[in-house]
Amino acid sequence: MAKISVLGAGSWGTALAILLHTNGHEVTIWSALEAEVAMLNERREHESKLPGVKIPEDIKITTDLEGCLVDPDVAVLAVPSPFTRSTAHQMAPYVNDGQIIVNVAKGIEEKTLMTLSDIIEQEVPNANVCVLSGPSHAEEVGRGLPTTCVVSSAKRETAEYLQGIFMSPVFRVYTTPDMLGVELGGSLKNVIALAAGTADGLGYGDNTKAALITRGMAEITRLGVKMGAKAETFYGLSGIGDLIVTCASVHSRNRKAGYLMGQGYTMEAAMAEVKMIVEGVYSAKAAKSLSEKYDVEMPIIEVVNQVLFEGKPAADAVKELMLRDKKVETPLLPWD
Repeated sequence: MAKISVLGAGSWGTALAILLHTNGHEVTIWSALEAEVAMLNERREHESKLPGVKIPEDIKITTDLEGCLVDPDVAVLAVPSPFTRSTAHQMAPYVNDGQIIVNVAKGIEEKTLMTLSDIIEQEVPNANVCVLSGPSHAEEVGRGLPTTCVVSSAKRETAEYLQGIFMSPVFRVYTTPDMLGVELGGSLKNVIALAAGTADGLGYGDNTKAALITRGMAEITRLGVKMGAKAETFYGLSGIGDLIVTCASVHSRNRKAGYLMGQGYTMEAAMAEVKMIVEGVYSAKAAKSLSEKYDVEMPIIEVVNQVLFEGKPAADAVKELMLRDKKVETPLLPWD
């Protein structure tokens, strides 16, 4: 049995806490919000974010950050990506050397273009930072539906240790050394999901969505490889797997926000309607900046930014993508 602190009491943090508890571990959930902690302790259910999923009585829920970081075997950082840096900064004074911190959020910091693991390592340099990602909606993990993810660490033994911590009959975990690829896949797919949702909102069909998923994956892979990640990672769970589920699922907040924009909502109104952090909106500018920094063509990312921040009509964005210059799909393959 391991002692595990889950930092962040949203839907994903709560679902993982329940999974880890079911696996036999001693689990504490931390939230910075006193009202949220009081509500969860009283109702043992996150009715707005994870309705119908009961939190076991022996999972402790607290606002005591220092207490959560007194010698846990694993600290799971599950706050939304815009709060990763501030939370890591608060954690730093209490983290012991070599403490395993598993980041489970997905995003890229707009101003610095840093991945979330890079941010955590900068704020908590004495920690052993790892990543868990993949096609894993909290609504389904919380209900115990079969799910598969991937864990990445700089050290194989740490990845294998975490694999054992998280793995269960309904939660299968693979390992990989490519932490950069895992994080880029998990972050950039949210931007493509906004585009897929927008296409749904415009009334387009499965052909359109398949095109966005396929060509979106090509963009993500081109950028990732240019940045030093491995192409194989993007063919896996944290790449195409996560992209498919985020573009297609009714649980996807990014797809839902895109759908509303396709229906005529502004970006701000769509985010307000979703009522949760829409990670793709926060990652879109960073993705565009990365494409410019590494000189990688990313037309879908480009038009998503135009729709989000420049007032471009969504239908015009789709037309622009369709009317681009002729291309070869596989430029590295030679003709006979």
